[in-house]
Amino acid sequence: MVREKVKPVEQHQDQAKQLNQLILFNDDVNSFEFVIETLIDVCGHDPLQAEQCAWIAHYKGKCSVKEGSFTELKPLHDEMNKRGLTVIIAK
Repeated sequence: MVREKVKPVEQHQDQAKQLNQLILFNDDVNSFEFVIETLIDVCGHDPLQAEQCAWIAHYKGKCSVKEGSFTELKPLHDEMNKRGLTVIIAK
């Protein structure tokens, strides 16, 4: 009987490498309320998660608000950018 070689650890690492992050940066222009509303509307966050992300971005300068493939994150990036938030897609 021939056994199939399984490498679950490497598969998980490869999948993790494919994920990108949508990163929100702090600014002195937009209010907390606006940032929270945008995270709820655009990223589908619940109010508590959106508030936590806003505070993290405020205190640390940036916060990863969503993970996914580039094609999943690009429309979110574009909409948040259109609303005046500073965001990037990073690996």
